[in-house]
Amino acid sequence: MLCLAHMSGREMDFIREAFDQNWVVPLGPNVDGFEKDLEAFVNRRQPWPAGSGQPAPLHKHVVALSAGTAAVHLALIGCGVGPGDEVLVQSFTFCASSHPVTYLGATPVFIDSEPDTWNMDPELLRHAIEDRIARTGRKPKAIIPVALYGMPYRADRIMEIADHYGIPVIEDGAEGFGSNFRGQALGTFGRYGVLSFNGNKMITTSGGGALICPDEKEARRILWYATQARESYPYYQHEAIGYNYRMSNICAGIGRGQMTIADEHIAHHRHVQKLYEEQLAGIPSLTVHTNPGPEYDSNFWLCTAILSPELKVKGQEQAYAHTVSGAVGGAAGVTRAATSAETDCQPNANVEALRLALDRAGIESRPLWKPMHRQPVYRENPAYVNGVSERLFATGICLPAGPWVTDDHVRYITDQIKANLL
Repeated sequence: MLCLAHMSGREMDFIREAFDQNWVVPLGPNVDGFEKDLEAFVNRRQPWPAGSGQPAPLHKHVVALSAGTAAVHLALIGCGVGPGDEVLVQSFTFCASSHPVTYLGATPVFIDSEPDTWNMDPELLRHAIEDRIARTGRKPKAIIPVALYGMPYRADRIMEIADHYGIPVIEDGAEGFGSNFRGQALGTFGRYGVLSFNGNKMITTSGGGALICPDEKEARRILWYATQARESYPYYQHEAIGYNYRMSNICAGIGRGQMTIADEHIAHHRHVQKLYEEQLAGIPSLTVHTNPGPEYDSNFWLCTAILSPELKVKGQEQAYAHTVSGAVGGAAGVTRAATSAETDCQPNANVEALRLALDRAGIESRPLWKPMHRQPVYRENPAYVNGVSERLFATGICLPAGPWVTDDHVRYITDQIKANLL
């Protein structure tokens, strides 16, 4: 697997306690405890030079939910997004960043990436806001930057622009648990921050997520929406549409155990990243993506690399000779059979050839996320593009990472990469 969180041993203690106390429901002591653990984690600050603009300590509140996608959905509701509205979404991301916008009858407007972080381009964001106002007469209702593969976005510039236009920011930190910008945790800059605890994330609750909220009052409102928006009567009365999005006490027990080793997980990911940087440094046509500056402190949820289009890989001429029969990635879920081996926007042949070569060697790798503005389902959506995300998708690959990846594994992986280059 690319990146699967491993268990600490404490998870079963919390799960047994839940069964012993008959708390096998979407609330309970584990849920409360997990939220407190998460609050302590996201509110802490890493050292940053004095006088460098680091903000005063905050105290964000966290609501544990059934999925990161649910967190995006509720954050959009919290921002008042509804039918006919527009939301500015980073294009280079997984579909969970944009699909909830459509759930609400709103339109995702896609913003391309900057080349150093691979995340939302602040200047393109500013241009898009001004252009949408000119075209529609209304401001977009929210902005969703994404911490792609754990890399922090340029939080200072994005927040400066968002504040200038009075547009709330929903930080999609689903891949960025443990990442910091200028010493501050991702997810704590904007109005809301999204976390994911899917099975392949930095920590897992098997499935689940959380929403970082600005204060206790807003956290209680989000919690109300997440528990079917029930009014305080001795019977079920509903005056708004709610959702069944609360995390279960069993899943939260797993999360509490995972929190005891969260820092170990993050440290190991960064260690694996350093090994890749060292062992692939001698290949001029292959570049491992790294922190672009001292402000950035990625968790390196996944380790990624770019292959020059000129780089040749063994078997490259047969890269797209056959359709994929199943999902690429053990945690990828249910898929429909592909109707053709190729699409009009896909990785270069050398990237696919390397993926296939690694697969034959028992190594799972994946292409980068396909930009949302090139997805067929969003072909009619407005998009502000500069070519960066399409170029990265064409040339990039994700390499194995996570707690199960040892130093010997990295050596084997990098040896296989080198052996398949011409």
